[in-house]
This record gives sequence, C-alpha cells and structure tokens, in this order.
Amino acid sequence: MRSSLIKLHTAVFLWGFTGVLGRLIHLNEGLLVWYRLLITIITLFILLWWKGEIELLSKKLILKLFGVGAIIALHWVCFYGSIKVSNVSICLTCLSSAGLFTALLEPLLHRRTPQIQEILLSLLGIVGICLIFHFDTRYQKGIIIALIATLLSVIFSILNKQILTNEKPTIKSKTLMFYELLGGFIVLTLFMPTYLHYFPTNYVFPTLQDWGWLVLMSWLCTVLAMDLSLQALKQMSAFTQNLTLNLEPVYGIILAFAVYKENKELGISFYFGFGLILLSVILQMARVIHFKKV
Repeated sequence: MRSSLIKLHTAVFLWGFTGVLGRLIHLNEGLLVWYRLLITIITLFILLWWKGEIELLSKKLILKLFGVGAIIALHWVCFYGSIKVSNVSICLTCLSSAGLFTALLEPLLHRRTPQIQEILLSLLGIVGICLIFHFDTRYQKGIIIALIATLLSVIFSILNKQILTNEKPTIKSKTLMFYELLGGFIVLTLFMPTYLHYFPTNYVFPTLQDWGWLVLMSWLCTVLAMDLSLQALKQMSAFTQNLTLNLEPVYGIILAFAVYKENKELGISFYFGFGLILLSVILQMARVIHFKKV
C-alpha cells in the first residue's frame, strides 16, 4: 500500500506542474489539449508496439473507454480554460472540491449511503472556495470553469475505478490509458471546427518553445503520471485517490508562486479561503489514515 501512495503522490505532483506549463503555452485551451493528446497517443502507441503489448479489446469495451476518454479531454479543456481566464493558483485551488463531488457521486453510483463525515469535511473546502469567489470578483468566471473541470475529473476517476475493478481479465494501465486518450482525441478532433468557430485564435500551430513544453507535458505529466495513478487506483478507493488529489493545488500553487509570482496578484480572501481548504485536506487525510481506508 505504501508503494501505491508514493506512486499516487508522484502523479499528483506532476499534475500540479501541468498548470504552470499550461500558462507557458500560447495556444488556447482546446488546441493545447488537442496537441497534448496527439503527442501522448503517438508516444503510447510506440511504447506498446515496441514492447509487444498492444491489446485488442471488444468493441463494447472500446466504446466505453472512448466515452471515459472524452470526459478527461473535456476536463483538460476546462482546466486550461480556467487558467487562461484567471490564473494557475485559482484554478488549482478549486480542484479541492473533488472530495465533495466524490463523497456525493461515488455512493450514488455504487448504491451505498453517503458518509456524512466525508461530506462535512469536504464542505469546509467549499467554504474556502466561496470566500475567494465572493470577495475577489476578478476570478469568478475562472472559478466556475474550474469547478466544472473538477466534477469531470471526479466522474473520470470513479468510472476508471469501476472499469479496473469489474473488467476481467484486468486491463493493463497503459492499454487503458491509450484507448481512453485515443477516444478523447477523436472526440475533440470532431468538435474542433465548431470549437474554433466560437473561440477563434491567432495561434493554431505551436511555436518551437510550445512544442518543448507540450512534449514535457505529454511524457511526464500525462503518460508517466496517469500510469502511476492507474496502478495506484487498483489498490485504493476513488475517494482516497481524489482525497490525495487535493494536494495538487498545494504543489501547483507553490510552483505558480515560484515561477509567476502569483502571490502578488492575490488578495487576502484567497489566503483565508486557501487556509480553510488546506485544513479540510489535513483533516480528511487524518481521517483516512485513522480508519485505514487506503
């Protein structure tokens, strides 16, 4: 179990780094995700082909994985969209609402009674987000988009957990990732003309520097991070995974402060709100460890 937690925390740190990279890339959020997916699925295909691990799955399962992949692609579009209209710190802070969404959705999908302790602790983090939303109106649009991104990420994690648990024989993590991201790429490609019609941009092709950041994002923050998280998810609940994901804002905000000096852009309400969010994370982690839920 310890190795699973180490893998998950490594993945979360890498995901926190994607926010910093997203602000560095000049492309809009839709094209950024499209190129990220393109590089990632080409990389995964080469890795799987080189190792002789390409698996042919049933049409029913492929369609299911394509649907889950569309959800993660939309999550990334919203995630980077939030960063573009606000900043990295605001977007990552809103990801702490994952605990509440999971506490509500996972019992619903698994047909069990929600645990009131999980909901109450998660609501503490929501109060922190509300503080920021109410007192700093500059970031309200970014907060709304980030909350949508968080909801999508929670649905993605729960559905992945179900697939990893219920599918027999068990699907290898890289195979699962390849089909899901391929599905996300196909869906995003189909909708890209409509997307660019409503959200036109002058930057359609990445610059040389953008290519470098995109490759880094794809190899480290997507292939490696998702592989580690999927391996970890086999040994723990979706709630524990999303609970650990609450540390992504901590890692990402520290990086944003260091790289972009975003601490100079944020008001006192952000620090009060983030303090409540951090408290909720600490209390939830303590509860998980106490009851040995991992």
